[in-house]
Amino acid sequence: MTTKITTSRISNVSIFICLAAVLLISFPIPAESRHEGHNHHEFLQCLSIRLQNHSHGISNVVYTPNESSYLSVLRKSIHNLRFMLAPTARPQVIVTPLQESQIPAIVVCAKQNGMQIRTRSGGHDYEGLSYTSPVPFVIVDLFNLNDIAIDVAQMTAWVQTGTTNGQLYYAISQKSNTIGFPAGSCPTVGVGGLFSGGGYGPLFRKYGLAADNIVDARMVDASGRMLDRKSMGEDVFWAIRGGGGASFGVITAWKIKLVTVPDTITIFSVSRTLQQNATELVHKWQYVAPFMPNDMLLAINVVPITIPTTGERTVQASFNSMFLGRIDRLLELLEQSFPELGVRREDCLEVSYIQSVVFNGGYNVLQSPELLTSRNPEVPSAIRATRFSFKAKTDYLLKPIPKSGIEGMWKLLLERAPDMAELLMTPYGGRMNEISESAIPFPHRAGTLYKFQQLAHWTRPEESEASFSWVRNFHGYLTPFVSKSPRLGYLNYRDLDLGVNNGDKTSYREASKWGLSYYKSNFKRLVRVKTMIDPTNYFRNEQSIPVQHGRKNY
Repeated sequence: MTTKITTSRISNVSIFICLAAVLLISFPIPAESRHEGHNHHEFLQCLSIRLQNHSHGISNVVYTPNESSYLSVLRKSIHNLRFMLAPTARPQVIVTPLQESQIPAIVVCAKQNGMQIRTRSGGHDYEGLSYTSPVPFVIVDLFNLNDIAIDVAQMTAWVQTGTTNGQLYYAISQKSNTIGFPAGSCPTVGVGGLFSGGGYGPLFRKYGLAADNIVDARMVDASGRMLDRKSMGEDVFWAIRGGGGASFGVITAWKIKLVTVPDTITIFSVSRTLQQNATELVHKWQYVAPFMPNDMLLAINVVPITIPTTGERTVQASFNSMFLGRIDRLLELLEQSFPELGVRREDCLEVSYIQSVVFNGGYNVLQSPELLTSRNPEVPSAIRATRFSFKAKTDYLLKPIPKSGIEGMWKLLLERAPDMAELLMTPYGGRMNEISESAIPFPHRAGTLYKFQQLAHWTRPEESEASFSWVRNFHGYLTPFVSKSPRLGYLNYRDLDLGVNNGDKTSYREASKWGLSYYKSNFKRLVRVKTMIDPTNYFRNEQSIPVQHGRKNY
């Protein structure tokens, strides 16, 4: 029998926190650009000539700083609000192509006129690299490229890179309630950046990453050529699935392999404080969650809270789960492996797959799935407002943290953390253990217990320094417990503290400071592919793949 869905029986906590889902447009962008004075008129003239016979021309796809709509277009996809404040530099031009066929001209004209390209799909880049640059640049904002063509018979779909997670999930749900795709949980994240960096979500223990399920792609390279898998070659196709598409070209569309999901999925979220044995539960979770059946995901979100009745500060750990099956089987699994958590039947809900997507995105499970199609949906009143700036760091755990180490984490949360701090712990294992770490550039496979992310959020500029300091101090505290030589991170949770490129002449040794953290030994192959497809290093940013200079330098 299906459990009746109510709005009060289950905490509406997302399995994966969807960062900055609402854009706070009242934050100012500096009136003066650091790039002011650079002549971009030649770029526009070049673009006008190359697109003069195009059905749309450039009049409705180009925005410059002297146009009234420029700021609203720039702001609409900035999801980390610290990049809406000075000294963030503005692009000299924003181009919002309506068709993939317009992109080769944009690339050629920008390159000819000495302007970098920053490609934006959803705008969730943790360090804002998709819409900021220290040199003159053009934003190619792909939000208009959001067509989705689903072939149910072949279980595939072509998805343009301006599509968001939510738009993709909703389109699939309109075809079938037993088909899904292992992308991310946050509905406003664009698939362009998500897929090219790997892309994990609630189905990844069952089916692997989004990038593991890509079978073709279309990309414009630095010469303005439109390439598909066959014409780009297997090396480039390997590189753009987890190695960061922005290092190699402008990805315009992905062909994905769809997956099957059951018609009934069980979700729950239960929270435990320190007074309710949270320390022991988190410690035990490390020995349980990575070894659960592939159909089970059990993640943790930890925050400091104040107990309303006593005013006492404590730590609350929320255990959030999605199980590809019914309640009875879920309860059997938990009774066998994690009875201490004390999950009851009334804690659980049986829902459809698309309802689980709504829940995992941080929304009330009863809300219409149609809200997933919005790039900036309203945040439900039940969810804490997500209008903030943030700084985050990520680690991978290869062995459990001892109980004393966990207690030390709680001390940092309670004594030194900003009001808006949280820890996110996502178990690996399952299908992730079965895929070679060199299958695609994303290397975090067998041997990884879980991913650990720490974040600090703030709403007032004066809070930024303390928030940065806390995140970095917490990161330092974790050093004895996490991966080493190199200390590993995740490209899609980019962290410029790991190191940055030195312009277009960055050496392999310099880039290794962050490259080995994201890719391990796959970094060497990425450098070779980059040198082959983009030898002049046109597509670059602060953490792009460098080219090989002169003699082999690694």
